Amino acid sequence: MLGRIVLSKRSKDEAEKPFWISFSDLMTALMVLFLVVMAISLLSVTQKLRDVQMEEAERADAIDRIVSSLQEAAAKHGDVSVTGSRDRVVIEFGEAARFASNDHRIGTPGAERLRRFAPEILNMAESEDGRRWFKRVVVEGFTDPRGTYLHNLHLSLMRAESVVCNLLAPGGAELTDAQKQAVRRLFLVGGFSSNSTRTTDEESRRVELRLDFRTVRERPEAPALLDVPLGQCRI
Repeated sequence: MLGRIVLSKRSKDEAEKPFWISFSDLMTALMVLFLVVMAISLLSVTQKLRDVQMEEAERADAIDRIVSSLQEAAAKHGDVSVTGSRDRVVIEFGEAARFASNDHRIGTPGAERLRRFAPEILNMAESEDGRRWFKRVVVEGFTDPRGTYLHNLHLSLMRAESVVCNLLAPGGAELTDAQKQAVRRLFLVGGFSSNSTRTTDEESRRVELRLDFRTVRERPEAPALLDVPLGQCRI
């Protein structure tokens, strides 16, 4: 007689155990891999945040050094002041750079003072801190509150243009050719009408040089077209 072949339950369990053990190990490995990837990602994000914070601190320190340097230079040039914070640094030239009522022409004393102080700004722009963080000089013209808005807007723009024209014009305390090229590259004209009046009308009729700085993530702009002929001012 043929004997019966009986498959015990124990044999079946033993055959299945290797499969379930390998699946469990795979899940564990995947979980460990996921945790490793998350840890690396968190470390990367944290490091980038620290780098940004460190660069922000370097930028703030550099602007403080630039302002301190310009303030020391301003003390040697008479009635010139350098004020403001890290976000807005302003250079003013006192009574010499004020304008007559409804007139855009800057007087000779103001033009001379601007020309004598401009090299201080250009030297700052070529310093280590300046090359890294300095962006441009915005020449802002202002008027007193008298007159219409559009008239004053045009007048303030012409006053700002007058400053740049005097910096680039021949005669007096003339800038070198290299300095004039730097003025063309760094100075930008802006008009601001009567948006920032002072205590008196005379004090309101003025120009200011506002210094702009790059942000941490901002890259230098493309150089200006310096091969374009300089020409002459007609204002």
